[in-house]
Amino acid sequence: MTATLLFDLDGTICETDWAHLKAFEIVFGELGIPMNEAIFKAKIMGGSNAMIGNAFFPDIPLAGQARILERKEVVYRGIVGDVQPVHGLIALLDWADAHKVPCGIVTNAPRENANQIVDGLGIRHRFKTLVCGQELARGKPDPLAYLTGLQELGGSSAHSVAFEDSPAGMQSAIGSGLPVIGMTTNLDAAGVLGHGAALAAKDFGDSALLAFVRKRTNRH
Repeated sequence: MTATLLFDLDGTICETDWAHLKAFEIVFGELGIPMNEAIFKAKIMGGSNAMIGNAFFPDIPLAGQARILERKEVVYRGIVGDVQPVHGLIALLDWADAHKVPCGIVTNAPRENANQIVDGLGIRHRFKTLVCGQELARGKPDPLAYLTGLQELGGSSAHSVAFEDSPAGMQSAIGSGLPVIGMTTNLDAAGVLGHGAALAAKDFGDSALLAFVRKRTNRH
């Protein structure tokens, strides 16, 4: 068992939630369903499509829910465009490589979305695994997604760190025994700490974040 770093995707390693919100506004608007930033943060951010479908379309059969949400994903992939990594990410991945700390991505995003973003950022080679919660029996907020990431990396939760920005993601990581560094992409510091994050950070260049990672992974 070894030290590992596990990263959420949207809102954590890149700021793409604006595009998700826009896609939801378009698709839900076609159906006459209200959508705005407050609703997105309260009921959608970080959740799996199965959870979102059940929350917004409880009277529609699962196949119908899936079609609506796949339409949203198609719209999202068409509007997200070029993305940039959150400041400090590449330097942190360089540090992890130099100290032989394997890294993985744990996301609720469909694999097609994740592939588009990871390849667009040019960082696929940096990650030893890409876990998509929607392909598992249970996605975030269930711990299974992060437990799967740890297993695939041969990681020990006692020496690993998760990076998250959503309540569902933080719940998943904490449930797997991982401490969470909460990225303040969408929630403020009080918000991520209130959901159990051990530390709040604006980006990966935060000196407190780096100190936490070094201590947790026992790499000095």
